[in-house]
Amino acid sequence: MYTKNYLNTISKKKKVPQDWCYIYNFENPNEPIAVSLPSGGGKEFQDLMNRFINDVKIDIKSTFNNEEFEKERALIKQEYEEKRSSLMEKLNQKSSNYGFQVKASQTGIYMMPVMNGKALPEEEFNKLDEATRKEYEDKSTIVQQHIMEAIGEIKVLERESSKKVEEWQSNVALLTVNTHINYIKSKYKRNKKINRFLDNIKKDILKNISHFISEDKNDAQPQSTPQAAKPELMKPWLNYRVNLFIDNSTLEGAPVIMDSNYSYHNLFGKLEYENYYGALKTDFTMLKPGLLHKANGGYIIFQANDLLNNGLCYDALKKALRTKELGIENAADPRSSMVMISLKPEPIPLDLKVIIIGNENIYQTLLAMDSDFRKLFKIKVEFEDDAPLTMENMNKLARFISGYCTQEQLPPLTKEAVSKVIEYASKIASHQKKLSTRFNDLAQVIGEAATWARMDRAKIVSAEYVEKALKERIERIKKYDSRYMEMIKENTLLIDTSGFVTGQINGLTVMSIGDYSFGKPVKITANTYAGKSGIINIEREVELSGSSHSKGVLIFSGYLGEMFAQDIPLSLTASVCFEQLYNGVDGDSASSTELYAILSSLANIPINQSLSVTGSVNQKGEIQPIGGVNDKIEGFFQICKMRGLNGNHGVIIPKQNVNNLNLSDEIVAAVKKGDFHVYAISTIEEGIELLTGVPAGRKDANGNFPAGSINYLVYEKLKKYAEISRKLEH
Repeated sequence: MYTKNYLNTISKKKKVPQDWCYIYNFENPNEPIAVSLPSGGGKEFQDLMNRFINDVKIDIKSTFNNEEFEKERALIKQEYEEKRSSLMEKLNQKSSNYGFQVKASQTGIYMMPVMNGKALPEEEFNKLDEATRKEYEDKSTIVQQHIMEAIGEIKVLERESSKKVEEWQSNVALLTVNTHINYIKSKYKRNKKINRFLDNIKKDILKNISHFISEDKNDAQPQSTPQAAKPELMKPWLNYRVNLFIDNSTLEGAPVIMDSNYSYHNLFGKLEYENYYGALKTDFTMLKPGLLHKANGGYIIFQANDLLNNGLCYDALKKALRTKELGIENAADPRSSMVMISLKPEPIPLDLKVIIIGNENIYQTLLAMDSDFRKLFKIKVEFEDDAPLTMENMNKLARFISGYCTQEQLPPLTKEAVSKVIEYASKIASHQKKLSTRFNDLAQVIGEAATWARMDRAKIVSAEYVEKALKERIERIKKYDSRYMEMIKENTLLIDTSGFVTGQINGLTVMSIGDYSFGKPVKITANTYAGKSGIINIEREVELSGSSHSKGVLIFSGYLGEMFAQDIPLSLTASVCFEQLYNGVDGDSASSTELYAILSSLANIPINQSLSVTGSVNQKGEIQPIGGVNDKIEGFFQICKMRGLNGNHGVIIPKQNVNNLNLSDEIVAAVKKGDFHVYAISTIEEGIELLTGVPAGRKDANGNFPAGSINYLVYEKLKKYAEISRKLEH
């Protein structure tokens, strides 16, 4: 919608594209001609030709139905009859010399033998003696020859007479037609296609003048005869019509097209057919435009997923953009065995901006798989998922909320409600100083809040309704979250939130179920003993560990080596396990947590179970930021709340994640009261001190740790393991 709104703004400053019409091609009827006209000119041309057809039909009929024309036609006919009569008289004279009389009928000319001045019927002729009959039969051959000559001359006379009538009709019709044709020509002096079209119409009218004269008879003809089955054949003026293919007369600026129907015909146009007396009939007036024709001269927006799901459309689009022209090809239905005669209209030049909207994966795939894509779609624009949390952007978001409510006819939001939506936008951006630009998600919350308000018959949407919408959204989809809580409550899942335990710590994980994610603590345990196996990642050993998690374990092995094995070999076996987790684990966000458990086990110092930890660690012992920090804190808080907050509970997070905090009002209130704590740390030393209450200890100038510190105890334990290993080797 952002793209469409932006294009709607800039398109108003662009020139309105031309209209397009299709007209009949008299030289090749199967290839209609495309004509371009200025915006609004197409409609004017269509109306002009419709008036021309009506006017010329009326004028020709009135011209040929007046008395002068009838008199002239009667004179030509009379002249023909006189010449024909004269020919018949001469024929009779010749025939009488051979004893025959000649008569004319509607079916032709026939002869009869004459005896004693009387024509003999066939019965009497058969009674004559054979010699007399033979004499007549011999002479009849000569008479027949004279008759054939006379018939030939009569046909010549008929043709001359018809030609004279036609010439007269043409001369009279030409005067009538020229008046109308010249008027239209004067309006389109520079358009060669229209001028040629009008010249062909003039010729066609003169050629088919009889159809114009006899139109009333044709229309009144009963529809039962085979000849009447196609009366359009007797109506040449149907070819003089104009198909107004693209009418841009109502546009302001360039067109902007966005549609959800990605069928071939909807995009590229089609030729329609109609059932006419049991047969499929079509003509150039049944050419219908597609979305690309309507967008020509402007912009069209496609959704990549929908377009690519129809390979035929995508290939046809690329072809049109390559050739820079747009025709209409009726794509055959593969399920149909029917072959239909189609038209091949003249293609229209294509001047179009195509915008395809899709995600990064689709773009990269097309770039790699489709060589045409790189050539045709040269400009890439990336939309950010978030924006800086500034006053300007908050005001823009407030305007979006107001505009959305107006568009969807929803009750307006109070300023407190708008603030709640902005807080939610910051939360889903996972950053305190940013706003999410996922407007669809925000619109859903606004819509749900407005629905709750309407159900209470409230005229405005207050902050309480926004909070209710957010809460209800979670309630509807928190089935698995609730099940986990129930299992923890019943101690089916073992999570300690009080006391101190050595080698045991609460880690935090995020679980995603469809469109809902939630955080939950998981018990992580570590056992250490003498040996040289190093860190045994139990999840990796049973192939439940992802590559990122395995990398995290190897990283804190490097930390242990640098911190404690500078003057002794690292002779250690440590097993680390995510207890009661059977669906695999990935990510390195628990690497610091696992390291704390190992340090606790080595130092034999218990860890406070009231705290939960998240954060990854590098080989230098620096804590690194992780994702899902809000869900993780929320998950541990809910369990502590269920068991009763005592002021000792809290979560340790990386310092860099402070900017990502966007906690619920309930947690914020608990922190303010001191019932719950959020600690932000930068190093392993800070974390272990919080977890154990014992100083971590830093090396002095001689490389020694302070006695009694965590690092001192760990070093002493590792030194003991190294000594054991040395003795066993010897």
